[in-house]
Amino acid sequence: MSPVPSPRVQLLLVDDHSLFRRGLRALLEQDDRFEVCGEAGDVGEALRELDRLSPDVILLDNHLPGVRGVDALPSVKDAAPRARVLMLTVSEDAQDLAAALQAGADGYLLKTVESDQLCDAIVKVLDGDSVVSPEMMTKLVSAFRTLPATESAPAPLAPASQVSRAASAESRGGESLQTLSPREREILALIARGDSNKLIARTLDIAETTVKIHVQHILRKLELSSRVQAAVYAVHNGLMNGTR
Repeated sequence: MSPVPSPRVQLLLVDDHSLFRRGLRALLEQDDRFEVCGEAGDVGEALRELDRLSPDVILLDNHLPGVRGVDALPSVKDAAPRARVLMLTVSEDAQDLAAALQAGADGYLLKTVESDQLCDAIVKVLDGDSVVSPEMMTKLVSAFRTLPATESAPAPLAPASQVSRAASAESRGGESLQTLSPREREILALIARGDSNKLIARTLDIAETTVKIHVQHILRKLELSSRVQAAVYAVHNGLMNGTR
């Protein structure tokens, strides 16, 4: 008997540019894991679609006519409480990032993201993780670096789950850090700088697959689940400044 195929991840695309939606749909549906169940050009249309659809992941633009995506997040989350919401936008504004994460977005990606990274991000948010574009990670980390060491992480710029897990890891302090190899510490510092795996590989002159393995080991050893948490941990433990 042939195995029963897994149901496809249902996606709702919310973007006011029909040409972009059409291209995004074509790109995503090349991957057998995904199916676009609906599209919307503004928040009102998205809410109407959510009355009849049950998407697993909503890809939400920020610059929408009428109501911005970040301002619509509470309504979208109320209409589809079980759906994950991934912002997909051109906005590199730190305040938009802050507002999105604070309002419950499960990720924040720029539209310059590579197609394979977008697909990976969808799977990650569906699994309960949070994802942030490397370019925006730099802005996130910069906010932490401006705080005195005794202050807590700024809530507006990081999801509560990310901060709490990173804080838990930091409470173990040097004990957790000592489990990392010198190479892993080096990679952790680059993650905190906002570098992607590809850039880390180029910087250290190693294979990108090797970087991925190191990142997996870092997260496992620190008992973290995302690069955002790892970046918070690195900043709080002085790896950005070489103090440990």
